[in-house]
Amino acid sequence: MCGIVGAVSSRNIVPILVQGLQRLEYRGYDSCGVAVHDASLDARRTGGLRRARSTSRVAELMAQVKAEAIEGGTGIAHTRWATHGAPAVHNAHPHFSHGAGDDAPSRAGRVALVHNGIIENYEALRTVLQSRGYVFASQTDSEVISHLVDSLYDGDLFEAMKAATRQLQGAYAIAAFHKDEPHRVVGARAGSPLILGVGKEHGEHFLASDAMALAGVTDQIVYLEEGDVVDLQPGKYWIVDRAHQRVTRAVKTVLAHSGAAELGPYRHYMQKEIFEQPRAIADTLEGVQGIVPELFGDDAWRVFKDIDKVLILACGTSYYSGCTARYWLESIARIPTQVEVASEYRYRQSVPDPKTLVVTISQSGETADTLAALRHAQSLGMAHTLTICNVATSAMVRECQLAYITRAGVEIGVASTKAFTTQLAGLFLLTLALAQSKGRLSEEAEAAHLAAMRHLPVALAAVLALEPQVISWAEDFAKMENALFLGRGRHYPIALEGALKLKEISYIHAEAYPAGELKHGPLALVTSAMPVVTVAPNDELLEKLKSNMQEVRARGGVLYVLADADSHIESSEGIHVIRMPEHYGQLSPLLHVVPLQLLAYHTACARGTDVDKPRNLAKSVTVE
Repeated sequence: MCGIVGAVSSRNIVPILVQGLQRLEYRGYDSCGVAVHDASLDARRTGGLRRARSTSRVAELMAQVKAEAIEGGTGIAHTRWATHGAPAVHNAHPHFSHGAGDDAPSRAGRVALVHNGIIENYEALRTVLQSRGYVFASQTDSEVISHLVDSLYDGDLFEAMKAATRQLQGAYAIAAFHKDEPHRVVGARAGSPLILGVGKEHGEHFLASDAMALAGVTDQIVYLEEGDVVDLQPGKYWIVDRAHQRVTRAVKTVLAHSGAAELGPYRHYMQKEIFEQPRAIADTLEGVQGIVPELFGDDAWRVFKDIDKVLILACGTSYYSGCTARYWLESIARIPTQVEVASEYRYRQSVPDPKTLVVTISQSGETADTLAALRHAQSLGMAHTLTICNVATSAMVRECQLAYITRAGVEIGVASTKAFTTQLAGLFLLTLALAQSKGRLSEEAEAAHLAAMRHLPVALAAVLALEPQVISWAEDFAKMENALFLGRGRHYPIALEGALKLKEISYIHAEAYPAGELKHGPLALVTSAMPVVTVAPNDELLEKLKSNMQEVRARGGVLYVLADADSHIESSEGIHVIRMPEHYGQLSPLLHVVPLQLLAYHTACARGTDVDKPRNLAKSVTVE
């Protein structure tokens, strides 16, 4: 979601700050800004705070910075996704503290601050600070922190930040500097990611919400933990934990290559990422020679023997991958499985079971609701945890007992594609490993499943070759405002994912249903203006699905069918058929979702929407 970059250095740090924001643009934002200390490079300057803010793209911010000659060796920068307050310059970060009364000139603009997360008690804090004379220039919860830090400042910004965090309730990643300390940046985190980048020259150190922001600047990264407060000064830094005791955190080498974000010959990142799926699947399965619990961690064998249920916690697209995995886990591993929307699970009364394997799924590993749900499950005594995640250094991986790291690579487009299919690959491996540990996977079945998985990259490439046929469908869909998606069994979640993709980037209202539910309400919506996409593999439910399709045709509905070659569904008036290259059994969800991704993509292109940065959405949802 929001992005943070901060630095102290002996050189002008503004180009690095702005470049860092550009690398975080994929997370989604509606405003951006940068602030520097005017005297951090030249003591002869006035020692004030300078900033530039914009509701346009980072490129416009860069032009503004150059035009106003904003330079400094101490600075912070931010991309904001609006929560409190509309997208507007006065709500954009960085925020400055603003005093009132006779001493207003001396107090105005003492603290510059950026913040990711949500402060839940900001209204109470705002009331108190206003009574002390602080003037609020925005509608954000974040501005409260800048005034709070200012009110607690007594010559030491680090101490003021520590004192401020004691009063904050909610989630935050914070970076700030003060007018009276030109060579110092402090940060704090609780519930939102924040990392420390250890510089290699110029005595510089960095803060960022994502290691990718520092690609090419430093690969030496410290992952701050819950409650940490960090102090950056030229050539040194130190960290205290939530108890404000001095701690040492490990420095890790993280190769966050900026080249991963290059668009190449593709029109959009989403298109690039759709076509990267054969490679992403191959990379995710690389090194899997056989099915062993140790694929998920050294302690996996003992954990798998000890559990008899699975609880999957996830949000959005990751939730749909979990819904698909439920069919596999129950039919292959014969393990009862429950799938919960993470934001709902943590707030309802549930019945904990210590013999349950809690599985979280997240592309970023920093999804706020999923992390909170994980911690809630742990607090209930469910200690057996495993994550399917694309980021090995994320909070999700660090906080789970076991993990399988997918290797989708950096995913820039907000609408997830390759992260979804690699999650499915990891979940299918988990299914096989659990089945084996329970004595429910024969050697013959294991060999057959592994052969099918190894063939997935080739099978996906064949599906991608269907793109011209999907484009013809997209031309029809671009004229519509509503659509239905139908599926049965393990393909019902794929219909859900297809509907989500279409609504995310084309802004066409789309809903998905189990096909058998048509007659229980949704059939009332069917007209010639309501296209109905049907996922129709040649499986045990095909004949039932054909009956549902006839219900649509009898009401004048138009069908768009993804059928296997041998399913005997023919194109005719009102029925448009794209034939998949082959039937893929249990793994067919990975193939059938690809044409739905392409349909959403090309429909959005035809409608002229911002494919990679759809309105109102962010890539990494790090607030509740």
